[in-house]
Amino acid sequence: MGAHAVLQAVVVAKRTETPDICAFELEGVGAAALPPFAPGAHIDVHLPNGLVRQYSLCNAPSPRGRYLLGVRRAPDSRGGSRALHETVGVGDTLRIGAPRNLFALHPQARYSVLVGAGIGITPLLSMAEHLSAQGAAFELHYVVRSREAAGFLRCIESSRFADHVRVHVSGGLPAARVSADRLVPPPGPDHHLYVCGPTGFMDAVSGAARRAGWAAQRLHQEHFAAAATIPSEAGGFEVVLARSGRCVAVRPGQVVTQALAAAGVAIPTSCEQGVCGTCLTRVLDGEPDHRDLYLSADEQARNDQFLPCCSRSRSPRLTLDL
Repeated sequence: MGAHAVLQAVVVAKRTETPDICAFELEGVGAAALPPFAPGAHIDVHLPNGLVRQYSLCNAPSPRGRYLLGVRRAPDSRGGSRALHETVGVGDTLRIGAPRNLFALHPQARYSVLVGAGIGITPLLSMAEHLSAQGAAFELHYVVRSREAAGFLRCIESSRFADHVRVHVSGGLPAARVSADRLVPPPGPDHHLYVCGPTGFMDAVSGAARRAGWAAQRLHQEHFAAAATIPSEAGGFEVVLARSGRCVAVRPGQVVTQALAAAGVAIPTSCEQGVCGTCLTRVLDGEPDHRDLYLSADEQARNDQFLPCCSRSRSPRLTLDL
């Protein structure tokens, strides 16, 4: 099944985890089964208001194709999480994408360290369920402001992997926050560390891991959103469309996808933050200014593809395979 296939799923359960987090259970419509998935996967959700957002699958991989999502209503929501919380209920049908995985467990890991903060716990829950079922060695750290604000806490504490979990509660006080260094054990042979949560939190945990001697290839992150950036007012450039020879000007501070759309060239987008990879476009000539969180450092260094929803150009012209 293609990565961008659109499926039909019905909401069979919706429950309130915290005042800001709702859990949605999805199943296939009628006799249609939802595709299987691996721990760490996410799906696109096509919302009734026309937006498309990505949410992690947080249940154990299920042979009957059940999907469980945890959705936090963001205070600065652009309409995605708010729409799910306020307008979607049991019995509603949603259009969703097939599962995609940019945060997969390493198949040869001898030991896994899972570190999550806030809603970043969601992909780690699926990992913990899977690792526990396999009898694998792992530990899970869950960092929260308070127990009342901790989604899925009751499920975690009654789970079969509860003995592998340590919950860190800050109480909202900076002085009580757990140090990232305390969340990261010393690395061992074939140990892998997975972290998900706010960008600042992930940066702190990754920094602590590097200081502790963890190799970069054993550190894995899942980004839900890019850090807010201020568009540069300098550096307009041109985008050349190789297949037609057209040249499209991109103004200072303008997003490439917006400039192309204004010229009648539509590129599929989803997150619009350089996280999901939906708009990944091949670069034939020129040097992109990568501002995404999707491509690895090595992939960015090759300069043969970029994310036009957020990235720009260091060269006066960028030739794209369009």
